[in-house]
Amino acid sequence: MEAFGQFIPLILIFGIMYFLLIRPQQKKVKEHAAMVSALRRGDQVVTQGGLIGKVTKVKDDNEIEVELAEGVKVRVVQNTIAHVLSKTEPAK
Repeated sequence: MEAFGQFIPLILIFGIMYFLLIRPQQKKVKEHAAMVSALRRGDQVVTQGGLIGKVTKVKDDNEIEVELAEGVKVRVVQNTIAHVLSKTEPAK
């Protein structure tokens, strides 16, 4: 019984860490994945490198094409998109 009593604080610390650190991080990862999967042509985005551009093409292989300036297009991995500044309306 005494051995179990010594593990109670350790179990409590793990429980607190789960609710304060692990669970919010998992929620943030799910939100980011949903944001990235919802990207479409015309969205204005910010990359993790700080570049702001407009999505011109969404490719199937985890890659998008972003126009940084007129005539300047770069290929970007979808997961490197940090924020979506403005969404476009879906095409009808």
